[in-house]
Amino acid sequence: MVAVLGLIDIPAARRLRRWRRSEFVLSMVAFAGVALLGVLWGVGIAIALSLLNFIRRAWRPHDAVLGRVENVKGYHDTERYPDARLIPGLVLYRFDAPLFFANADYFRERVRALARTGDARWIVVAAEPIKDIDTTADETLRALVDELEADGIVLAFAELKDPVHDGLRHYGVHDAIGDQHFFPTIGVAVATYLRDTGVEWRDWEDRRPAHDASAS
Repeated sequence: MVAVLGLIDIPAARRLRRWRRSEFVLSMVAFAGVALLGVLWGVGIAIALSLLNFIRRAWRPHDAVLGRVENVKGYHDTERYPDARLIPGLVLYRFDAPLFFANADYFRERVRALARTGDARWIVVAAEPIKDIDTTADETLRALVDELEADGIVLAFAELKDPVHDGLRHYGVHDAIGDQHFFPTIGVAVATYLRDTGVEWRDWEDRRPAHDASAS
């Protein structure tokens, strides 16, 4: 009894419930499994449920359309920054998860929905959070490239990690998208879009007073 009581941390369980309810539920299931079925079965059930919970979160991950925010470096979620400026004809889209069988169709649906809104000419995926692309997602990307090309829309990637980029080369998706549509940074992608399309758009930094620019 003393050994078991030493394993129970009620304050930690309360914090877990306050911070993330799904993980609190998993901890309670693990506790009940160990108490009722034994250590091996209880831990095994907890591991299985944790993996399913990970897939559930990755199935519909957080994503964002990015815009330029005055006096804030970089490009940011337009839902968190409603005043962010959007570049005419350019959609900067960030997908915060690896691309794999569970969420590939969701990614495709989201991109297609963005392509149908406004006057999209390029869709640039801010791909830094994408740490892997499996074969199912590869096939989805191939179909997506063809669909966007039929609508006259370019699909591009920025900040894609080298190992993931190597995988796209191996799959052949790199050639379908075109080497010229992979960019090291979002800033380079934006500059290339403006140059190639002739769209008039000025960054906040370009609009600062002359004395501010010289001071920096």
